[in-house]
Amino acid sequence: MIINGAVLIAVLEADLGPHRKIGKLRILRPLLMTAAIVPLFIKSPATHGSGLALELAAVVAGLAVGLLATTLTTVYTSPTTGKPVSRAGFAYAALWIVVIGARAAFSYGSEHWFAQRLGRWMADHQVTPAALTDALLLMAVAMTLTRTIGLATRAATAGRRVPAAGPAAE
Repeated sequence: MIINGAVLIAVLEADLGPHRKIGKLRILRPLLMTAAIVPLFIKSPATHGSGLALELAAVVAGLAVGLLATTLTTVYTSPTTGKPVSRAGFAYAALWIVVIGARAAFSYGSEHWFAQRLGRWMADHQVTPAALTDALLLMAVAMTLTRTIGLATRAATAGRRVPAAGPAAE
């Protein structure tokens, strides 16, 4: 739950709103956060079987959501500073809130609402609790890194574009 909250707060604080400066700290912060979190929580990732498949599926899901988040962000050159800035609005915030809220609900539900059914599924498919935890963490990391790399790439090629109307302009 702490990781879910930290990711949500960090992403929304950095990205939500107009004319958000895209500087070194904005790009490095999620990379450093990932470098600190992954070794603390992923001790022995699954290397075969259903656990590995689950972890890989979570990474793919994280990549897809990260790419969607990138499309909901407008990157352009600030008319006042000439430096790259971004704008993200309601759709962007809603995406992150829904995805991280669903992850948090799953985490809570796995202990309180459907623990027996999940345990049975895990036993039937030989998925360890560590593989499930790692999958959720890897999904968050993939989302955050994809969004960060997309932002950095778009900032590097921003040129003299002006903000376009669209989903991110909400």
